Amino acid sequence: MKPEIRQVVEACSAASQSGSLKFPQIVAALMQAGVERYMADLHRGETIYYMPDGASHVVPYAALSSRPALAFSAAGVEQAVRDSQAGRIDYGTFCTRIAAAGCVSYLVTLAGRRAVYYGRGGESHVELFPGAA
Repeated sequence: MKPEIRQVVEACSAASQSGSLKFPQIVAALMQAGVERYMADLHRGETIYYMPDGASHVVPYAALSSRPALAFSAAGVEQAVRDSQAGRIDYGTFCTRIAAAGCVSYLVTLAGRRAVYYGRGGESHVELFPGAA
């Protein structure tokens, strides 16, 4: 990954963690940089950002204080998403809540304008970006 794009993804990751930027702002910055998608791994505490040419960059973040639940609850994930969209919770709380709902990782595809949340057994919950159809 080119150094200037690596700087953008690291800045977006830090802004997400600190709450200084919200999801729509982060998505816009990543799209402008040409990022295709990213995958957050809640077990490992890292996010991998991918470019269309296959280049990637791993950004670590503070690990959760507890492991994701064994059972997956799509309703629990959906409620955490809604609370995040409404500004009722920050990103750290969002990650804690989706992990409590059994989410172990999630994929955000900028080209597909959606996020897919995964459980241990391959269960999933898909959220389209607000305004995406």
